[in-house]
Amino acid sequence: MAKHWIATAWGTPDEWEFLEYEPSAAGPGEVTIRVLAAGVNPADAKHVAAPRAGTELPVAIGYEISGVVTAVGPDTAIGSGPVEVGDEILAFRVRGGYASELTIPAEKAFHKPKTLSHPEAANLLLAGTTATQMLAVTGAETGETILLHGASGAVGVSVLQQAALRGIRVIGTASRARFDEVRRFGGEPVEYGDGLAERVREIAEGSIAAALDAVGTDEAVDVSLELVADRTRIVTIAAAARAQTDGFEWIVGSQPESAVFRDEVRAGLIDLAARGLLVVPMARTYPLVEAPEALRFLAEGHPGGKIALIP
Repeated sequence: MAKHWIATAWGTPDEWEFLEYEPSAAGPGEVTIRVLAAGVNPADAKHVAAPRAGTELPVAIGYEISGVVTAVGPDTAIGSGPVEVGDEILAFRVRGGYASELTIPAEKAFHKPKTLSHPEAANLLLAGTTATQMLAVTGAETGETILLHGASGAVGVSVLQQAALRGIRVIGTASRARFDEVRRFGGEPVEYGDGLAERVREIAEGSIAAALDAVGTDEAVDVSLELVADRTRIVTIAAAARAQTDGFEWIVGSQPESAVFRDEVRAGLIDLAARGLLVVPMARTYPLVEAPEALRFLAEGHPGGKIALIP
């Protein structure tokens, strides 16, 4: 019997339940996956912390996985083409990834690059597609200098790698302890805190074309507004209220246009990973049964890489 984590009430991960369940049989357009790793993201807990429009309890937790195909529905191919039992895949924008086995829409699955372990593959696409959309929304182009708040976090590290491939210069905020991580992926680190705007100006020695905020602090927003005159070139994934009041861009995966965009860029990101051009730094793994503990570790901030659950 398979097991999965579900939220039966709104609240914290400590209130979730780890239950036995029977995954549905794979029908047309579906595949069943033996999950070998589930990605851990802040959204996993955030989306069931309080009632949300269009969401009804119970909610199966988890948006991205990596594993092995155990069943294929009739006349079914996955997002990357034909599939057979035994194929290794990764999947994103699934429902209920915190599970030992899961049946999913086949179009959400892609063959896993051999360059990625299962924990890495299970953490590639949520952060990666978010980073891609942030760069797209701000129109960042080759030769420009941009400011990235939260450069050493999961989304930030993906932004750094993707920007470097496009010839975009990134000045990235981080704690001094994380400067080497920012440099490792092609960014120029700057310490956040009082005087941030002036430090950015000194490093930039020119204009800042766009600002990408992955932390959501008032400091990040205020400095972005100070340094970037065109508010259509400022984007946040964490300060929705400020975006609405100050008139700049806010994106989230649940927005229909974001969902379409992120689906369209999945294959390209997987190809980059397959060629070794996009890596997923890992912090640690936890047994699936310890999902609440994994999310507590993530909530402490600065985990130093991604986290995966291992059934």
